[in-house]
Amino acid sequence: MPVRKPRSKKAKKAAMKETMHEYKRGTLRSGSKDGPKVKDRGQAIAIGLNQSGQSTKKKSAGKRSKLSNVTF
Repeated sequence: MPVRKPRSKKAKKAAMKETMHEYKRGTLRSGSKDGPKVKDRGQAIAIGLNQSGQSTKKKSAGKRSKLSNVTF
């Protein structure tokens, strides 16, 4: 498990790969070292995306809501 989130695309791929290898070996756990083992592939993918920093959506700057441009 990486301590801090990787920044480069190559490092993100490596972190995701390591997480999936842990899942395949049966050593990936949810939560902490004492948590239950992950048995669902989808959950393993979600954990990998979260650890590699790919699960967050980027907010686009400069977009306003339609209501802010309305004048009364």
